[in-house]
Amino acid sequence: MADLILLPGKERSVLRRHPWIFAGSVARLEGRARPGDTVIVKDAQGTPLARAAWSPSSQIRARVWSFDPDLSVDHAWFKRAVAASVARRAAHPWLAGHDGVRLIHGESDGLPGVIADRYGEVVVVQLTSAGSDKWRDAIVAGLAQATGCRAVYERSDSDVRKLEGLEPVTGLVHGALPDAPLTIVEHGVRMEVDVAAGHKTGFYLDQRDNRRLTGQLAADRDVLNCFCYTGGFSLQALAGGARSVLSIDSSGPALATAARNVALNPQLDAARAEWREDDVFQALRALRAEGRRFDLIILDPPKFAPSAAHAERAARAYKDINLLGLRLLKEGGILMTYSCSGGIGLELFQKIVAGAAADVGVDARILHRLCAAPDHPVGLAVPEGEYLKGLACQVS
Repeated sequence: MADLILLPGKERSVLRRHPWIFAGSVARLEGRARPGDTVIVKDAQGTPLARAAWSPSSQIRARVWSFDPDLSVDHAWFKRAVAASVARRAAHPWLAGHDGVRLIHGESDGLPGVIADRYGEVVVVQLTSAGSDKWRDAIVAGLAQATGCRAVYERSDSDVRKLEGLEPVTGLVHGALPDAPLTIVEHGVRMEVDVAAGHKTGFYLDQRDNRRLTGQLAADRDVLNCFCYTGGFSLQALAGGARSVLSIDSSGPALATAARNVALNPQLDAARAEWREDDVFQALRALRAEGRRFDLIILDPPKFAPSAAHAERAARAYKDINLLGLRLLKEGGILMTYSCSGGIGLELFQKIVAGAAADVGVDARILHRLCAAPDHPVGLAVPEGEYLKGLACQVS
């Protein structure tokens, strides 16, 4: 097994249990290691500190599996780690009865580069690092055993794999998918999930609690849902008694799924829902020209800043979209605005929204910080922006 030797002083982050070792911390690799191989991390004096996955193509040169340098990282270790992560969710009473749950959240569960989401009897796994990719068989076997699921489907097709020197991998890796379309029930609303072609692993589970809050705020309000995807926020608004819900997205297939989702829920008044295929930025400008105003607006755009290097450009885009949204709010209206960009932290996001409100000439008071669902636990190495999702603001 190769040894990864750190530069003097660079062992401090490892001693503080930070699971990422950056290229600038590495002195040398002693021995030979292929991408994904386990290496022993040592300080400059040669003291063993941890066992980690080697990734020569990434700026994150190694991701720690265990801070016990004597622990064997093998097939059995992965099955135990997967089982422990699944058991943690099973122990949380607030997740009881949910069809859609995140079972593994990377570094937060001690499994860097591993994401696993359960949708009923199907588990979707996403492997984003060289180490997790190497241990695919052990991870899939652990998921199948720990969950008793009908199928495990792989969606390792995120752009971050390119940084690890990995090609995209998708497809069924265990069992068989059900013949009928896969659906889950969230807060009393049934939703279709496309594990093969949907965004992320098929659905945005991290927004589950924020969708519930939307339903609680929507009664007798005119609602605008921007970047609506398959209509999660829209359906919760309808379930909460919204007077009307206008949903906008640039994807025709996503809107077709949203229409099917409405049909899956006969208890909802479909006549109150309007679906519009359009570029959201252009659509918001058109709505302002039409004189339309709304009581509740949801802005949940795609990732504008994949890393901190893109933060300045992304900040302009976030300010633009929030400007457009704020101008469409009625007096006393509520803006629920989100960022999924790791390069945009909460403090910067608050400044962006506050700046947009000042430019529009309204007072915007923060009612609520919008966090990710509790089955997406915070890990040391994962950017804050992935968890503190956004803000709910009321204007006057």
